Amino acid sequence: MRKKIPSSASLQAFVAAARHGNFARAAEELFLTEGAISRQIARLESLLNCKLFDRTGSRVKLNPAGARYAHHVRETLERLERETQDIMGMQEGIQSLDIAVLPTFCSRWLIPRLSRFTSQFPEISVNLAARTDPFILPGSGFDAVVHFQHPAWAGMRLQPLFEEKLVPVCHPALLMDKEPGEQLNALARIHRRQNPDAWHRYALESGISLDNPSQGVRYDLHEMAIAAVLAGHGVALIPRMYIENELRSGMLVSPWPASERLIKTFCFIKPAETGINDAALVTFERWLLAEITTPASHSR
Repeated sequence: MRKKIPSSASLQAFVAAARHGNFARAAEELFLTEGAISRQIARLESLLNCKLFDRTGSRVKLNPAGARYAHHVRETLERLERETQDIMGMQEGIQSLDIAVLPTFCSRWLIPRLSRFTSQFPEISVNLAARTDPFILPGSGFDAVVHFQHPAWAGMRLQPLFEEKLVPVCHPALLMDKEPGEQLNALARIHRRQNPDAWHRYALESGISLDNPSQGVRYDLHEMAIAAVLAGHGVALIPRMYIENELRSGMLVSPWPASERLIKTFCFIKPAETGINDAALVTFERWLLAEITTPASHSR
């Protein structure tokens, strides 16, 4: 039985029209005529036996079915383009891995060490992409993920790597001639948006009294909070593993105790079923486990 797969021309016309809400602008983007765009959309709607747009004069707007389909088509085309570029860039005899990682973990921990993996295993190429939230791994285009333990990974193969422990840090110029608890209370607090009650929980755990623990600016990434504390904007709860070099050099200081309860476990997550890249994944996983015990200063 012949599979019902739309032509790439129809899908590209649909995505462009969905993005612009206008067939004429979609035609300009794809160097086609407006009539050609209209015909491609008509063919697609005929194949689907479903209207995708509500039309009002010269403007078109996705209806609910069209919006749902546009989301999936956009993801599929982007993944296809990424896979095509990867294949085009592959060297003969090189096996390629696509790994999703948390952004700050990638820039602060993994990339500074990755040259060691490349030198040990030159036959394996590692492509990295940042993902902050858990997602459905099968069908995503990724071979594996380095992320926190989370119910979303149920059914996947998880290998715990290490625990992330938070420590309050600030620029040394901000320290005052006060007791550590008074110093911490006096400093502007920086929050990570995904962990909004961290300062409140830290105050309860440490016994340090903080006036309005929720007060302060909020950032999405630990990398942003690190940049803020390096610039002297205040104090932030940062995973120690990300700032070992700064603490060692004195660029950042932490006269306060690290948290023993604000902990998340990093894991290496693979699909439940083995695939063609499984041997390379095992190699990468074993390398990660070995790197955990390597001092940060040796990675540079």
